[in-house]
Amino acid sequence: MRPFRLFLILVAASAVALPTFAFAAKAPAPKRGLTPATPAGPLSFRLDVMPVFFRAGCNSGGCHGAAAGKDGFHLSLFGYDPAGDYYRLTQQIPGRRIDFAVPAQSLLLLKATGMVPHTGGRRFKPDSEYYKTLLRWIEEGAQDDKATVPQITGIALSPDKIVFNPKEKPRQLQVIAKYSDGATRTVNQLALYVTNNKTTADIDDKGMVTPGARGATFVFARFAKFTTGAEIIVLPAGKFAWPKLPENNYIDEVVDSRLKNLRIVPSALATDEQFLRRVSLDLVGLLPTPKEYDAFMKDRDPRKRARLVDRLLERPEFVDLWTTRWAEILKIRSDNNSSFGTDRKAASAYYDWIHDQLAKNTPLDQMVRAQIAGTGSNLRNPAVNLYTMLPAGQYDAKAVAQDISQVFTGVRVQCAQCHNHPFDRWTQEDYYGFVSFFTGVKRKVASEEREFYIYDDVNAAPAKHLLDGHPVPARFLGGDAPDVAGKDPRPALAEWLTSKDNKLFRENMANRIWYQFFGRGIVEPVDDVRISNPPSNRELIEALGQHLAGYGYDAKRLMRDICNSRTYQLSTVPNETNRDDDAQFSHQHLRRLRADVLLDSIDEVAGTSSSFGETPNGYRAAQLFEGVSRSNNYFLKTFGLCGRDSVNVSETRMEPTLAQALHLVSGDTVQTKLNRSEVVSEMLKDKRPPAAILDDLFIRAYSRRPSDPEKKKLMPLVAAKPNDRQTWDDIFWALLNSTEFEFNH
Repeated sequence: MRPFRLFLILVAASAVALPTFAFAAKAPAPKRGLTPATPAGPLSFRLDVMPVFFRAGCNSGGCHGAAAGKDGFHLSLFGYDPAGDYYRLTQQIPGRRIDFAVPAQSLLLLKATGMVPHTGGRRFKPDSEYYKTLLRWIEEGAQDDKATVPQITGIALSPDKIVFNPKEKPRQLQVIAKYSDGATRTVNQLALYVTNNKTTADIDDKGMVTPGARGATFVFARFAKFTTGAEIIVLPAGKFAWPKLPENNYIDEVVDSRLKNLRIVPSALATDEQFLRRVSLDLVGLLPTPKEYDAFMKDRDPRKRARLVDRLLERPEFVDLWTTRWAEILKIRSDNNSSFGTDRKAASAYYDWIHDQLAKNTPLDQMVRAQIAGTGSNLRNPAVNLYTMLPAGQYDAKAVAQDISQVFTGVRVQCAQCHNHPFDRWTQEDYYGFVSFFTGVKRKVASEEREFYIYDDVNAAPAKHLLDGHPVPARFLGGDAPDVAGKDPRPALAEWLTSKDNKLFRENMANRIWYQFFGRGIVEPVDDVRISNPPSNRELIEALGQHLAGYGYDAKRLMRDICNSRTYQLSTVPNETNRDDDAQFSHQHLRRLRADVLLDSIDEVAGTSSSFGETPNGYRAAQLFEGVSRSNNYFLKTFGLCGRDSVNVSETRMEPTLAQALHLVSGDTVQTKLNRSEVVSEMLKDKRPPAAILDDLFIRAYSRRPSDPEKKKLMPLVAAKPNDRQTWDDIFWALLNSTEFEFNH
């Protein structure tokens, strides 16, 4: 190698630490396809160069953005640490990744273009604008930004909604980035794109949207730490006429407005029999009795459905069922084997407190505030057990913050613990600011080891940022930092969280309630609220949230609205226009019964009861304060009752399994209960005619009478021996093992 060339290489290597080395400087390049953020001067590392790594996927989780990097080179995930990325590029191994003497020979460029072996393959071509941007940056000395550069404050898609007519051509979306200095910049070629449903609408890497099959979906663009979406509606071919339909309340108005825009006709109303069974299971977790069935079917009052809803809302079983659902998301359970850090007495007190709050119809905001801001004994002030449902002997402020965010706002902030959230707006500053509300919480064991005292150390330090260890003061999610110096910060958090103006809280609570009546949320899953998982009907979730807050967070009033809506009362039978609809609530869906409701329904129909470990006789599955954890009940475990190990709604498993089918058919639950049941024997003792017995069994199981075809098949079975209990038990067994019995419809 010639001495002068060797000298240049050595000097260039040392210049990595001094990236403004004059030798490498070049005149500003002519205008490129990727418009520089600072067109009058050198390229900006943060505003021009890092977006290229982002677009090319270099800093994604599957490449160098992985926690341990890739092939010895690490970039921060999606660029959350620009200073660290600059150091690793230019100074970590001087002279290896950037060649100032011959910029085009920089390993950074050679690998990205596939000129040398690269695990990630070719990321862009040498004639691309991405290559030209990186080459120019190196030619200019691979400079870091000399001063604070404008921050990206958000992005917008234009248009934010597209309605495609049949066979319409693709449409272009524009991604507009907004900066803290007021400037805007079109970043179409630097953003990443994704669609929620390729069948309905696809989007290419330039933001061009191509329509597909009829329906509604969202496409998303991500740039820097921001993600935003645009709704895409693809209309069906042919003429459409919206029928004149009655609307019972604002829910129907909002739902029908959207269905009309999508050219979807809702299904017909459910029959009185279907409605009676559906609303009884949803509100009290029990089937209507034959007596209740007869009374409802004979009632000629046009408002009888609304009156039924009112009666069910006042039943004690309503409180039992909804207490259990709260107990699941709050993880109320105990374990004397030290898996969890609370005693059965405390868990029972917590459950009883929630039960009492629901029995008194305490507004949701008051109930939540009492838990978040609670202090004192977990036995005398059970609401503070929110802070005891943790691993024994431990208190983890991060775990508490994550659970509280997910339960009460629906936001899973844990993704922002190690890096900015890849699919939402939450940053590490947001995460650690929220954690700081709980860093002062302390647990002190009382003289009785079953009792904890919860208090706040007002002098506790805030959470430290993972990246550089700087303290992050308490800050609301997406909001301001309250003045809580020298004070317990949790009351301030509780007030902010439960405010009527807090969309996160009011819409999350409304969505969770809606989920219990439809089997899916408007945001689905209900505990995964993020920009990249938008609501299927934005106007609907906003209306529900506003009404819930307007009702003073009276959950019963919102439930009454839902049950009285025509939308809730629609049939499960689809029509030609809504057959493929699973998110717009144009018809009801068949919903598998939860494990506890299914077991209670079997007991109710058979007139039997179940045993649950140490729980006294006479309790229903929906009344178990610890759920399945100590019940020793094979049925509840097999059919997926929530284990309460986490706050995830998916803890309640609804999917059918082979073990469940085998247990129903050949297990001991149904057969044992029928052997103990007196239902058939009492009717035979009363010498009721076979047709009446058959009617009674169908009403008990299905809340309807048998159809003529069913009668023709079943009556001959009992004609020869009308008083043979075994034959009737076989029919009873078949009803309890049927799909119709196991589903709400």
